[in-house]
Amino acid sequence: MRKKRAIKRVKLADPKYGDLIVSRFINNIMIDGKKNTAQTIVYDALAILEDKAKQDPVEVFKKALSNVAPALEVRSRRVGGATYQVPVEVREERRIALAIRWIKNYASQRRDKSMSAKIAAELLAAFKGEGSSVKKRDDTHRMAEANKAFAHFKW
Repeated sequence: MRKKRAIKRVKLADPKYGDLIVSRFINNIMIDGKKNTAQTIVYDALAILEDKAKQDPVEVFKKALSNVAPALEVRSRRVGGATYQVPVEVREERRIALAIRWIKNYASQRRDKSMSAKIAAELLAAFKGEGSSVKKRDDTHRMAEANKAFAHFKW
């Protein structure tokens, strides 16, 4: 290796709940550097979530994320001219990143009034173990299960 590995920067927790994962979610929702807008959207979504779930919104949010986060995924691996879909375990950092991305994408496809309502609805569905983002996780797991025969190509 020519260069040393980049050091991870310390991320700040979000101001309202003091949680790092909520902060990551806000940063993912943010478009064109408009962090205040993203914070407003996420905090409104968590307020809606608190009304509907009658529980601590951060706990509901974390449970929803854990319900969406995949344990396995498939990676393409070329072996002798053929490409195999090899199932691999997902690192914790990537699990959270994928869960956040899937919730954001499927929330934006929903037919609600505002983005905060869409996010709240998708998070509530994920909390209950249903919804599009949980289906995506199940599809990912099913794909990995189907390609279990190629697990010996892991690198």
